[in-house]
Formats: sequence, C-alpha cells, structure tokens
Amino acid sequence: MRALVTGVAGFVGSTLARRLLADGHDVVGVDALTDYYDPRLKRENLRDIDHPRLRVVEADLNAVDLAALLADVEVVYHQAGQPGVRKSWGADFDDYLHGNVGATQKLLEAALRAPQLARFVYASSSSVYGNALRYPTEETDRPQPLSPYGVTKLAAEHLCVLYAQNYGLPTVSLRYFTVYGPRQRPDMAFTRFCTSVRDGDEIPVFGTGQQVRDFTYVDDVVAANLRVATADVPAGAVFNVAGGTSTTVNEVIELLGEISGRTPAVRRGDPVPGDVERTGGSTAAIEAATGWAPTVPLREGLAEQYRWAASVLT
Repeated sequence: MRALVTGVAGFVGSTLARRLLADGHDVVGVDALTDYYDPRLKRENLRDIDHPRLRVVEADLNAVDLAALLADVEVVYHQAGQPGVRKSWGADFDDYLHGNVGATQKLLEAALRAPQLARFVYASSSSVYGNALRYPTEETDRPQPLSPYGVTKLAAEHLCVLYAQNYGLPTVSLRYFTVYGPRQRPDMAFTRFCTSVRDGDEIPVFGTGQQVRDFTYVDDVVAANLRVATADVPAGAVFNVAGGTSTTVNEVIELLGEISGRTPAVRRGDPVPGDVERTGGSTAAIEAATGWAPTVPLREGLAEQYRWAASVLT
C-alpha cells in the first residue's frame, strides 16, 4: 500500500508513519514544519523515521501540488492541522482557518481526482464536543465546541462528511481524546508534567486540577487509523477514539510521582478560556464497526512517556 501522511513530522503523524513503514508500506509524508513549537523537534521526528520507503515533502497543503502528492496513493491519513486551544483566540484564528479548514478542503478536492484512493482518514478532535451533555459521549451527541480551535476541527469534519455524501469520497473522521505518549508536543500537558518532574520544577496546572480527561495512548490512536483504513465502514463515518479512562489532572500528577519516584510540586494558575471541564468518549461505535479497542492502560503509557522525556527530550 502507498499512504499519504500529512503532518508527518508531528506527534501522531510520525508515530503513524513509523508503524506504516514497519508494516511494509510506502509512505509519502508532507509537513509545513511551522514554528508553533520548535521545528527542530519535528526534524528530529523525521530523522527517527528516515527510511528508503519514506518520501518527505516540506510544504503547506494550501500551496503544494496535491495531485503530485496523491499520485498512486491508496490511503490518506490527514493528521496535519494547527493545534492548540489557547492560541486559537484573537488574531491567530486566521492560522486555524488556513491550517484546519482551508487545507482540509483543498485536500478533499484533490482526493476526488485520485481514482485509486480507497480511504481518507481525518484526524478530528474531542474538542468538537465542548462540555458535552453526557458521558461517555457518543458520536450522535450534539457538538458544541468551546474554543475557536474546536470550531475549525468540527468544520473540517463536516467537510469530510459533505464530500462523502455528495461525491462518495470514502472519508472517515476520528475524534481523538487527549492523545499522549513519546514524542508528544512540548506544549501538551503530559510532556510539560514529565519534564517538570524530571528537572525538579513546579508543574504548571491551569485551574483546580479536577478537570477530567479521557487519555488515549498514541499507539492506540495509530491502531485506530490503520483499522478504519481497511474496515468496511460507510463513507462519511465519524468515530470516537478514546482510551477508556476518566482521570483528573491531579490524579495524573500523583501517578507520575509514583512512576518517577519523585514528589511533584504544583504551581496553579487561572483556568484558560476554551478548556472544558470533562471529556469522556464512548468507543462502542468503532468497536462494533471495526473491532478496535484501546489496549494501553494509563499507568503503562505514562511510564513510557516519562522514560522518553527523561532520556531523550531536552
């Protein structure tokens, strides 16, 4: 199989590309290598997955020759996007429209002219739910994002559904719930927690720390992408990809102390606009349709991330 992975230098994209290459597939990767966080970390991810069957294109999806990228591609894994809830307010919103909505629409248009394409997998987000009406949240529950970031992820997801309904494009959207693990972005909570504990610094926590999250290990997210790429699911399907945990931030910090053998110190700050109080996704739909289910417990996954942060990340 020949796959296109957008955002290939990022956290999920690089992990997915590594798995595809290990399974014997050819991979075309594209990444704009933006400076939302240090591009050197992204280039390090690319060095880690360097392989004869990997071709990397450094480009913006809004400007690159998409027809050339999609030549002979059978599966698109669209992981690229402008991340971050906190930065999506104000003047930076244009970056989110450009990176999340505009890029997805252009890629969908190009995919229509790729007759060999068998599946288009879009990385959506649990941010589309906002403060959901019930937990565990199901895909049929009404989305009500609390941040501009969540609005753009939902808009791109709707585009995937529209292209499926109107043109038969075989899209599947996966709503990720708080992905963690080695190579996680430096601005994300678990990486900040791990490096703070490693260095003996205070862990920055926004709000009380009683926020509940459904944490999903990155290898489980990769497995979900691979499963929906070949499963017999209808075009336009939308699935939650969640880890099956309901854990507070404070409980995560306590667990990290047990894993590291250190006593974490915490510095609390004000809550951030757009951060939800709770997430928790039902995975019944994707389990019934594909057989996928999360397999990595939080303690095991967090231990892997801490080992990575302690030995690799500087």
